[in-house]
Amino acid sequence: MLISVAPMMDYTDRHARYFLRLIAPDILLYTEMITAQAIIHGDRHYLLDFHPQEHPVALQLGGSDVELLAECAQIGEEYGYDEINLNVGCPSSRVQSGRFGACLMLEPNLVAECVAAMKQRVHIPVTVKCRIGVDDQDDYASLQKFIQIVNEAGCRTFIIHARKAWLKGLSPKQNRDIPPLQYATVYQIKKDFPQLNIIINGGIKTIPEIQTHLEKVDGVMLGRAAYFNPYLLAEAQKKYFPDTPILTRQEVVQALMPYIKDQCAKGGKLSHVTRHILGLFQGQPGAARWRRHLSEHAHYAKIEMVEKALKLMVA
Repeated sequence: MLISVAPMMDYTDRHARYFLRLIAPDILLYTEMITAQAIIHGDRHYLLDFHPQEHPVALQLGGSDVELLAECAQIGEEYGYDEINLNVGCPSSRVQSGRFGACLMLEPNLVAECVAAMKQRVHIPVTVKCRIGVDDQDDYASLQKFIQIVNEAGCRTFIIHARKAWLKGLSPKQNRDIPPLQYATVYQIKKDFPQLNIIINGGIKTIPEIQTHLEKVDGVMLGRAAYFNPYLLAEAQKKYFPDTPILTRQEVVQALMPYIKDQCAKGGKLSHVTRHILGLFQGQPGAARWRRHLSEHAHYAKIEMVEKALKLMVA
């Protein structure tokens, strides 16, 4: 997939994905990372259920237990996901304590085992999202070896965040900002592994930046830029999938209304949806009024609150 939206904890839940799909019909969406343990032992339907309109949508798994990941990959396919992605990039201490995320870059053979086991159980693609390195193991040869070993296990698509991760001393937020971006490293991986599908991620915020990267790699994954300025995805949709019509911002809100009504009818909170749409009018006149009204009235359970916010945009 040419353009995708990154898996982001506390952001890319099913409500956010439904909303983003209204903006960009052809861009690949990812779930938040869901641990294999949670799927096996938790409320599986709550964690994995999604609206059919979210397609194409990928399930990102976290874990390092080969058999559990294989089982969860199969469950994900049965739920209808279009791709299974293994998280080998999250640097949080909580994730490390469970022996998954970015620390797995130090164990390429284990990652390869996980990928091979998942591929044996599913017919959909199994992909890996990783960093360019971790801690002091940030030389190019180590990354190259990691890609080679995991590729030999059957992985054909790597999504590479072009920063290394510091497993100690930096928070997950700092790990998104402090380690310098090294796009050239990802470009070199594509040169060395031309047969692979290489997707670049990290700090990409504009259409010109996307275009620059697509001259060197196969795809671009957008992160927080796509969440806090979601209509950026409409620009990407228009440029890279020009045959698909796109909705205006106002039309997106109108198209979202039936979904909001349905969620509220099922007992969901209005704010669970509206928190994801605050950035829709980013950069537009009245955007502050839109955000303020939605934020200040988020506790109301009536959809009229959203309609009033939309009227403020055209006032």
